[in-house]
Parts: sequence; C-alpha cells; structure tokens
Amino acid sequence: MAMSTWITVATAFAGLNVLLLATLGFVWLRNYRTFGTPLILGLLAFAAVMLVQNLASIYFFFSMGMLYSGSPTAQQFVAGLRGLEFLALLFLTYVTMQ
Repeated sequence: MAMSTWITVATAFAGLNVLLLATLGFVWLRNYRTFGTPLILGLLAFAAVMLVQNLASIYFFFSMGMLYSGSPTAQQFVAGLRGLEFLALLFLTYVTMQ
C-alpha cells in the first residue's frame, strides 16, 4: 500500500526529528560526562524518549499506513504535529549548539 503525501511528509519530519535528537543526545551525553548534573541527565532522558517515539512513529507509518488512510484530516494533523515538533527541536538544537 502506497503512503499518502501527508504521511510521507510526516515520515520525513519524523526522520529529521531523529537526526536532531541524535545530535542533541550526543551533545548532552558529552556534557553529562563532563559536568554530571541532574539537569543534563534529564535532557538526555528527554532526547532518548523522544528518539524512541519518533523511531516508533516511522515504523508505524510504514507498517500501518491504514491507521490514517480513512481520514485526510487526520493525515494532515499528524504531519502538522510532526512539523511543529521539528520546529521545536530545531530551536532547541540551535540554542544547544551556541
């Protein structure tokens, strides 16, 4: 079954989110090893949970596309949420790298 355009967009955003979260996780892991503060450990846990969530989303977009197949509105909503998550992670990555 071919994925719709909106699910393809959502999958692309989830893939970009994985890349940003992997970058953030690497930086925060390095910082945790240097400083060992609970705040950085919390950020590292945040990145790990979000990374698992985005990888699971990609898996389900490919394996269970029929979940959203009946509703184009649901597809647009999912793509929009992934886009907003990407934007938030982009800001977070930018300020982390500064």
